[in-house]
Amino acid sequence: MEFKGASLLYTLATLMVTFAGFSALLFVIRQAGAKLSLLDRFIVRNVMTYTFVLMAAALLPALLALFDVGEPWIWRISGVLFALPMLALQVTYPARRLKVVGSVPPPAIYAVFVVLGSAVTLAMLVYVLVAVQYSAAVYSTALSIDFFTVIYGFVNALDIIMQQPTDVSEKPKRKGA
Repeated sequence: MEFKGASLLYTLATLMVTFAGFSALLFVIRQAGAKLSLLDRFIVRNVMTYTFVLMAAALLPALLALFDVGEPWIWRISGVLFALPMLALQVTYPARRLKVVGSVPPPAIYAVFVVLGSAVTLAMLVYVLVAVQYSAAVYSTALSIDFFTVIYGFVNALDIIMQQPTDVSEKPKRKGA
């Protein structure tokens, strides 16, 4: 059973897997020149976690369609199963980062990665639970925006990490990401 937006979600899942591999590869290359810092390890773990939650969310509607779940319910179920873990990750990011790295994210990362990402995820959840007409579009849009917030966070983190001296082993010299 094919459903609305299937090809977009498959494409997003492919992009997400590629991004996860690419981001991990960049940190492996960094490790070749220095021991990974707490910030390095925290960012790698978070990028992988966020990306795999997003990838699962991209594939979930297709899985539900295999069970002949009706299209309105595909988006409701997928919306809830995507939003709950994603919101938990987004909202707790500053506290988790503070605990592991010892500093909160910079304002730009907080605004995009936490505030924008959470607002988009929550808006999608409310919409797919209340409305039906454009649920596929709203779900796919939220998934795409959340993916781009992860990319934004990663690119900013990468910029900050690449400015660190290679002899840094535990504490980052500069706050960021």
